[in-house]
Amino acid sequence: MATLELSQFYGLMHATIPVRRVLTEEILASRVPAPGGVARLRETLEALEAIPEEPAGRRLTLEEARPIHVDLGYEIEELKKDLVYLDRGEDALLEDLAGRHAGFREDVQAVAATLGGTVFQTLVTDRDGTVNNYCGRYASSVQSVYNAVFLTRFARARARRSVILTSAPLDNIGLADMTVSPPGAFICTGSKGREYLDPKGHRRQHPIDAAQQAKLDLLNRELDELLAQPGYNVFTLIGSGLQRKFGQTTIARQDIGGSVPEERSERFGEEVRQLVRSVDPDDTFFRIEDTGLDLEILLTVEDADGGAARDFDKGDGVRFLNADLQLRMDQGPCLICGDTASDVSMLQASLDLAPETKAVFVTGKDELRQRVRDLLPGAVFVDEPDALVAALNGTSRC
Repeated sequence: MATLELSQFYGLMHATIPVRRVLTEEILASRVPAPGGVARLRETLEALEAIPEEPAGRRLTLEEARPIHVDLGYEIEELKKDLVYLDRGEDALLEDLAGRHAGFREDVQAVAATLGGTVFQTLVTDRDGTVNNYCGRYASSVQSVYNAVFLTRFARARARRSVILTSAPLDNIGLADMTVSPPGAFICTGSKGREYLDPKGHRRQHPIDAAQQAKLDLLNRELDELLAQPGYNVFTLIGSGLQRKFGQTTIARQDIGGSVPEERSERFGEEVRQLVRSVDPDDTFFRIEDTGLDLEILLTVEDADGGAARDFDKGDGVRFLNADLQLRMDQGPCLICGDTASDVSMLQASLDLAPETKAVFVTGKDELRQRVRDLLPGAVFVDEPDALVAALNGTSRC
């Protein structure tokens, strides 16, 4: 197969979204999955595996046919797992997952024991790294069929309301676009809970001060002009790409495969910092966080206790969603699922509202586990998203 352009690869992955949505609906309705849909996924897997593989990764091309090497592990392995599930059934998939992940069965049992037969008032979960395996590029992190089925079963059987709360954008290559679960199974929220789609599909947003929004709009226009210059489009295609979130803008300067020469990445990062300084010379509106791969440009919020301005966090998102959606988290036990330090604020907010909160975190990091235990000694930990998702599916039948 001829080498694909990166944009063509994204097109290939996006074409699986409607196919996976139909397959998910068919399984949830106890119908036999349509052979045509399964065949489309198999063809996509074959196309990805035909992309030339070199020591640095699968070779795609960027502008002017310049090669880029990317890790397509997520896309390929999720398609393989879907095909095991669709061809051979749930038991075969669970065997496959147990062979992939050490301690898988023990982790599944630990989650099941912790959740018991509880019906939760609200489930609030992060997505990537928690209930979805990590992908190097958000724009191709399409949810798998098995993942959508397992999560939807739990949401329908064991939670009165279910929320996916992520720092990613809500749409325009965001959470709602990558989600395969049926409409209404989950409330999709982006930008750390600052924006969401209500059960009828209407967009709702946490209010932002007009002066702040004007500054963010100006920044985005200036950034668009920078990215429109020759040679800069690459930063919209690698890694996280360009993500316009509500109250935040993210632009990649590198990806996990080091596709951009480091000097060029650093130079671009400095240009973005200079752009932000030109828009906000007194550091009144924005804070920049450089992850080494992405530049996160964040609108600050006033601290409720009168302290210094700070970032809007996922705990703020939980409180906003609880009030705006009338989740009534205080009326029953809640379940919080996360995988990073940024998710700890979700747990704290839930505990403030619902002392009966339970938590599952997907992490092997001792420091994070201790932070979670300090808040909730009975929290349970697993090593892989697949273990959590399989456990939720299993407990949906209790």
